Amino acid sequence: MATPKKFFHDHWILLLLSVNAFLALALTIVVLLRLGSSHSTGYIVQYRPSLGIGAFKTGSVTELLSFIGFSALVLITHTILAMRAYHVRRQMSVAILSLGVLLQLLAIVISNALLALR
Repeated sequence: MATPKKFFHDHWILLLLSVNAFLALALTIVVLLRLGSSHSTGYIVQYRPSLGIGAFKTGSVTELLSFIGFSALVLITHTILAMRAYHVRRQMSVAILSLGVLLQLLAIVISNALLALR
């Protein structure tokens, strides 16, 4: 049980875990606020530029709420992977958590872009 103790005492790991958790919470709040502010029934959930006129695909609220599930899945998965990789190499854990931050940022940008199109 030495690995979790060392893992949670590492300052860089704690910083990246905190940033990941903050971004997951921010994505949840942004999506819920943007969905709650309007009462429209159709949301644009996909943009395919190769389709020409039919580039925008509409969908329901549940497809946009899947961003929240994705954010939670990224947070949990990257935390578990970083914990397991910490005893092998600390730098690998830092890289895994950094990629989690990148995924969270991309999810925020994409969900915001889709919600701005409606």
